Amino acid sequence: MPSTLRDRGDVAVAGLTPGYFALVMATGIVSIGMRTNDWLPASVVLLVIAGIAYLVLVLLNVIRVIRHRARMVDDFADPGRAFGFFTFVAATCVLGSRLSQESGFHGVAVVLLLVAAIAWIVFGYTVPWTAVLGDRKAPPITTANGTWFIWAVASQSIAVLAATLEVDLEAWRPALALLAVFSWSVGTFLYCAVGVFVGVRMLTTPFRPEDLTPPYWVAMGATAITVVAGARIVMMAEAPMVDATRGLIAGAAVFFWAFGTWLIPPLVIAGWWRHGRHRIPFRYEATLWSIIFPLGMYGVGAQFLSDVDHLPIVHTIGYVESWVAMAAWTGTFVWMLVNLWRTVLRPVAVSRLS
Repeated sequence: MPSTLRDRGDVAVAGLTPGYFALVMATGIVSIGMRTNDWLPASVVLLVIAGIAYLVLVLLNVIRVIRHRARMVDDFADPGRAFGFFTFVAATCVLGSRLSQESGFHGVAVVLLLVAAIAWIVFGYTVPWTAVLGDRKAPPITTANGTWFIWAVASQSIAVLAATLEVDLEAWRPALALLAVFSWSVGTFLYCAVGVFVGVRMLTTPFRPEDLTPPYWVAMGATAITVVAGARIVMMAEAPMVDATRGLIAGAAVFFWAFGTWLIPPLVIAGWWRHGRHRIPFRYEATLWSIIFPLGMYGVGAQFLSDVDHLPIVHTIGYVESWVAMAAWTGTFVWMLVNLWRTVLRPVAVSRLS
């Protein structure tokens, strides 16, 4: 272990996973869930944590680009890590969506939407090429994994933020409505395409317990954010693009909620198969936030869907799920802090005595 804090921090930055922005995604959506459940103090605390985490991660990634550019380039070429860059897009939009619920922050939310949209376009046309199409060491289909679903999540996060702002920004209403429907449609197609790729991979290549990593939960999270985006679009103010697609999107939201609900038991069983049946140690890793985010998004999505379609049972399910997500977030956040202390912050002398 490096002897100084600076060296240990540099090692941690060098190995920083592109998907660590899932921490902001998870914290932001749980904050929205707590606000929906009328627990405002917790929601505000979570919002502050999400904002701080976002700024810290942006800074760490800038440092990584400067000091460890080769590692960053390698991540773009790695199918198992490259799609994690889309967590930056989703985190930016989730944070913007939460800030838009606070008075006086619509300008900040618009800026975040612009940043996310640019990143979405850049990553959307580079990551699939660098990570999949440009790697001919193995057939592309054999590299499909759960992180690929974040591609669809990023697209739907754009739709959520655009639809949220459309209601309040009357002057930009047509443009925001177009962006919301466009990104929702692209995200829906990407989810179906990635689902086919991952399904074919699981059926045609050996699938080990080690391969069943936490990001496979994003398969459910992607359906949940599609529901949230659809509900937000249905609730948008009148606009030509909204009027043309409102009924279709409302029906599709119910479909995605049902399919996401169906996915939960297999994902739980898969976790038992990995950690219980095959005894793979359950340790802290950054990808655990890829479980918390779907849990929180499912809760929020169910409650938003209930508000649109008047489904009391669905609302109750979402309410309970939001508290489950809050409990899971708390445990994971404490675990992350403990891991950070043990691996980076704890003095080496103390570590040797323990």
